[in-house]
Order: sequence, then C-alpha cells, then structure tokens
Amino acid sequence: MDFLVNVLSKPTHTLFEEYINDYGVTFFTEEFRQKKFETFSANVELIKSLNEKYPRTQFNLNKFALLTQEEFKAKYLSPLNPIRPANAPELRGSGKAVPDSFDWRDNKIPVVTPVKDQGACGSCWAFSTTGNIEGQWALSTKQTVVSLSEQNLVDCDHHCMTYENEKSCDSGCDGGLPPNAYAYVIDNKGIDTEASYSYEGYDQSCKFKAATVGAKISNWTFVSKDEGDMAEVLISQGPLSVAVEADMWQFYIGGVFYLPCGTSLDHAVLLVGYGTETDVFFQTMPFWTVKNSWGDDWGTSGYIFVERGNGKCGINTYVTSSLV
Repeated sequence: MDFLVNVLSKPTHTLFEEYINDYGVTFFTEEFRQKKFETFSANVELIKSLNEKYPRTQFNLNKFALLTQEEFKAKYLSPLNPIRPANAPELRGSGKAVPDSFDWRDNKIPVVTPVKDQGACGSCWAFSTTGNIEGQWALSTKQTVVSLSEQNLVDCDHHCMTYENEKSCDSGCDGGLPPNAYAYVIDNKGIDTEASYSYEGYDQSCKFKAATVGAKISNWTFVSKDEGDMAEVLISQGPLSVAVEADMWQFYIGGVFYLPCGTSLDHAVLLVGYGTETDVFFQTMPFWTVKNSWGDDWGTSGYIFVERGNGKCGINTYVTSSLV
C-alpha cells in the first residue's frame, strides 16, 4: 500500500506523461489529449479513493487508465441475459468436508491454460467456456491441457437459449452465454484448437476445421448456487464457468475484492480455486480464485481473488460446467 501511495502522490501531469510514455500512447489532436488527461485525472482520484476506503483490496493505474467507466464497460463487458429454466438439472455437493484451500493451477497434470486476452471484444463468454472445456478435457484424457479456440466460438456459434418468452443468443463480440456455447460444441462434434484457429478479437466468417478438433463434450449442467456446493463441485469436477458483475474490477491489482458489488451479470470468467487470506490487519477473509480474460498484465497476473461466501458480484448465480 505504501508503494501505491508513493506512486500516486506524484503530480497528475507527471503521472500522465509517464503513463503515455510507458504505454506508447499517441494523440492525433490536442483536444483529444486533453480529454484523455481529464479521464486519467478522474481515474487517479478514483483509485486513491478506493485504496483509502477499501484497504484490503489494492487498485492502481493499468492499461485501462485512459478509459472512463462507461468506455470500459462498453469495450470489455457485455450485459448477460442469464436464462436459467426452472428445475434445470444442476450439480450439487454431498456435504462432505473439503480442504481449507484448493487450486487447479497446482494440479500435477496442468488443467488450466495461461491467461488469455479477449481485447475490446465482448467475448468473455467464449473464454469462460473454453476454460471450462479445457479443464474437463484434460481431466478426462489425463493429458496436458490443450488450449482451445475462442475465435471458433466467436465466428461460428449462434446458438440460442429460450425460456418463457426470454431468448439469449451467442453473438460473437456482442456477447453470449456459456450454455449456448456448450450446445454449439456438442452439435458441432467438437471445438478447434487455439493453435489451428487463433484469436483475432473481432467477428469473422466461420473457419472451423473438423480435422483439428481439440476437445469434445457430451453434455453440460448448471451448478448449485450454494457456495459450499460450489467448492465441492469445483474439486470433483474441475474449473467452473461463472458469471459476475465486473464493472468495479477496472483497476484491481491485488488483495481480496470485497467492495460492494451487485448482481447485474456482465462478465463471464473461470473459477479455478479458493482459499483464505490473512491481511495486514490480521483479519481473515475467504476468497475464490478467478481467472479473467483481460491479459496477464491486469490484476494479479490476470487473476482476481473475490470474497467467498456471500455471493459477491453474483459469482454464485450462474455457475455451469460442460461434461465430457
């Protein structure tokens, strides 16, 4: 925290010049430069305020520092329409004891791929889906995890879910839902590998190749909203797809995220573990370990630790998994 205070105590003009130099930012007009300086200045004050008000979570300038909160939401979040039919099948725990902490990144046979970057495309649903299937396939085959193609889903998947006059369709960079993506992979008899169908970050025509399928699934399911059940299913099943409200994640860099947070789901991510942190105030806080898709230069090497046990950011409201 002292480091953050020292950095952010510099004059804002100095911080701005250092920032645009470090990130190689250029401005075509002085008017636009001034506009972005004003946004940057507002974000510096916001970050200072958050660090002061919520000292157990750390925030700092990052690659999103020139974006207003509205611009950030428009580029990196996409409001989800989390259709969940009544009485839909779901995995539940058995109530047995689970370890105090668990992390699929520590598995002897890797089941979690390196952090990826969706860019300014509302394709989080595709990354959450591939993360889940990557883990399922690796656990099923007992082979090292294969990175799967998000672009395959962005370009080719247009599946829809309908329930009681509600309809939600996968629409590339305009958003989607993991359950729709699971249905596509099942009907398509597989999903391509990242190596054969690389990510571009914008909508294109479908180029799926059956010859380079990297994984197949046979079904999918919801997971219980009970966070104790979630922990048990996470351990038995593998990394889980979850949806969250992430509009306050813009400048997160570390610690357990415990800020007030709603349940207007606008981002899909991957649950890979859980644990308990003892902070500098000697207070303990249980957390979920969440893999994001904003690159490894965001958060804690691309991850965020979200308070566990109270449905923080709606993390327990739309949990799913594919089945191999």
